Amino acid sequence: MAGKPIPVTKSAYQYPLLIKQLWHTPLQQAPDQEIVYRDTRRLTYRQLRERVGRLASSLARLGVVAGDTVGVLDWDSNRFLEAYFAVPMMGAVLQTVNIRMPPEQIAYTIDHAGASVLLVNDDFVPVLEGIKQQLPNVKTLILMSDRAVPQAGGLTFAGEYEDLLLSASPDYSFPDFDENTLATTFYTTGTTGSPKGVYFSHRQLVLHSLAEMAFLGTAAKQGRFCRDDVYMPITPMFHSHAWGLPWTATLAGVKQVYPGRYDPAFLVKLIKTEGVTFTHGVPTILQMLLGAATAANTDLAGLKMIVGGSELPRALARQALALGVDVYAGYGMSESAPLLCLAQVKSADLSGDLEKELDIRTKAGMSAPLVDIRLVDARLNDVPHDGKTRGEVVVRAPWLTQGYIDNAEASEQLWAGGYLHTDDIGIIEPSGYLRIVDRIKDVIKTGGEWVSSLQIEDLVSQCKGVSEAAVIGVKDDKWGERPLALVVRDAQTGADLSDTQIKAHLKSFADAGVISKYGIPDVVLFVDALPKTSVGKFNKNALREKYGSR
Repeated sequence: MAGKPIPVTKSAYQYPLLIKQLWHTPLQQAPDQEIVYRDTRRLTYRQLRERVGRLASSLARLGVVAGDTVGVLDWDSNRFLEAYFAVPMMGAVLQTVNIRMPPEQIAYTIDHAGASVLLVNDDFVPVLEGIKQQLPNVKTLILMSDRAVPQAGGLTFAGEYEDLLLSASPDYSFPDFDENTLATTFYTTGTTGSPKGVYFSHRQLVLHSLAEMAFLGTAAKQGRFCRDDVYMPITPMFHSHAWGLPWTATLAGVKQVYPGRYDPAFLVKLIKTEGVTFTHGVPTILQMLLGAATAANTDLAGLKMIVGGSELPRALARQALALGVDVYAGYGMSESAPLLCLAQVKSADLSGDLEKELDIRTKAGMSAPLVDIRLVDARLNDVPHDGKTRGEVVVRAPWLTQGYIDNAEASEQLWAGGYLHTDDIGIIEPSGYLRIVDRIKDVIKTGGEWVSSLQIEDLVSQCKGVSEAAVIGVKDDKWGERPLALVVRDAQTGADLSDTQIKAHLKSFADAGVISKYGIPDVVLFVDALPKTSVGKFNKNALREKYGSR
């Protein structure tokens, strides 16, 4: 169907949704607002924008042109933020390299993305030295460092970052181009096979920023993000665009704080000294943050924190609230750039009932503006939003990756039926809140019943003396599968914790009808640590490989 196109005046400006357009508001409304890097550098928005121009001039002088891919290996810094803007604003492609991957996967992602230029923090020079023979497309290296004397190792660099910027012009003229031009790429952290590359256009990232700002800004009381907040990421900038918030925070013109390499005690110090009020991270980071705050005998009152990447355990949310953190879950994935849902508490539910609030805060939450979210059966038929019926979560939104780089088969599987498949099983309540009950590959079928590994993990984590818990299905001749619980004892309170106590704890929930009796594991194993992926999720594949044949 074709409608009537709008008439266009000859002199009218056709406004493309480009990342450079995010600068208009902060430069007009907050040019002297601060961007802070650790305790070493303070910049205004005006100065940061000049550095963005200098970085683009430096890259152009080194031969970078539109369509080239520039990779960044750095901790969260003002340099990384400058690259978030300068590289795509040139028409080039920003690759945020996941430095927590094994070296062979780092090499694979850089080569697969076709990066020809790398900006490298000297902390990662040893890694790069070990894989340089696997990077035939990389022609230019730029060294970044916080040291008085940068450490180049045995590599040859075109220059040091600050020196290059100092000698470059801030007046780079960023052109207009098609808003559907590729802007960024990064790689998923799969536990089997090679990582898969996702990619996003300028239009997608601008719309993601606008929707994120609208979603956070329309919260009436709880979890709100506004121009008076102070923002600091504790989700690495190499992972899922740090949830897109560096762009959103810049658009909002707020004070921003970049902590470099994460050290929990230093994070707490920055939160207090810089007045940080808004952050985000995975459950592991929150746990470390709470531990550091407790050790420093300080609270975190006034801090709002979105927790994503994996389920927010109820016990951890309770600890965070006790220390003053306005904590709530977020839901998304690498393929969705990543925002899909936030577990903000509606004003009517802020009644002082802690247990009710915890139940809401630990859900996946309400869908963001412009997100079309469905629960479907195997034939893509909708299932009821009754808070009970399970279905796969499938989505549409303007900012979802349109496929995987050079992987047509996986791309078609991702988009089968015209909706992006999350591989998550969820329920949606009549109120609109989504709860993820398991991953399709992690659900446990035992005795004809479906057991949610995520639900059992959450309940085990609420048992006194438990630090972390993961649940997997193991083969059983009689029942098909049985849940196996792997538990890390809490160093302070878990010394005497036994498997009998954990089973009794779960039995109380089975007796109350919260879970099936089949959800109580026959075996509880105590382990020193649980393997995690590079973004802090439990590595269930590694656990199944090690314990699945018990």
